Amino acid sequence: MVKTIRKAVQRGARTPDGLAVAEGPNLVREALRSGVRIEAILATPRAAELLDAGLSVPDLSVQWIDESLMNQISAVENNQGVLALLDIGESPLSGALAGSAALTVALDGIQDPGNAGAIVRSAEAFGASGVVFLKGSVSPWNPKTLRASAGSLLRIPFALVGWDDFLSGVTARGLSLVSADPHAARRIDEISLSGPTAILIGNEGRGVPGDHAKSAIPVRIPTQGVESLNAALAAGILLYEARRQRS
Repeated sequence: MVKTIRKAVQRGARTPDGLAVAEGPNLVREALRSGVRIEAILATPRAAELLDAGLSVPDLSVQWIDESLMNQISAVENNQGVLALLDIGESPLSGALAGSAALTVALDGIQDPGNAGAIVRSAEAFGASGVVFLKGSVSPWNPKTLRASAGSLLRIPFALVGWDDFLSGVTARGLSLVSADPHAARRIDEISLSGPTAILIGNEGRGVPGDHAKSAIPVRIPTQGVESLNAALAAGILLYEARRQRS
């Protein structure tokens, strides 16, 4: 089990059995709160108090390992001695685009797992219908993505698809496709985000690919002194503006 987890963490992916590696007591609590199936919990003796403080899982025995093994498999420099294997399945694209007032955020080439997780967290916070990880983006099952989402990936529907399938789904369901672009002519408060909308967030350095941008309405976030914002921050502002307009 330790070897399997180590490989999954190193690859930033799921185990061969399709299980996600979640580190820390907070994610275990979120998994319990969200009804996610926990396959196993690995813990070091120093984490016994954490497990006694509301982390007991019915019908699931904790696998106790020593500190050296935990340090080998953990993706965190200062781990808390608790790691879980979770069964987190993706949704079909229709699930991430669902609703008469759909609000979906699509990650288009986002590579940093911290940014990806923060975008998912903002999506849940501002009432998005779902998240789409377009091919070429970091894996939603990357332990760092999962941790940065603070549990949001356990609850919000997310799908993994290619660009063509995504665009077909958006078009078929009548969603407006908006892309974050620091050079766009129109500001975010100059377009309507109150109808069914998909927000496209591009790569941290290159932005939305040119052939993808042609299918979207470019919008910019007004700034002073800087040309562009961090991808996660830009996504959060666009999602907030959509929520504000809908309120």
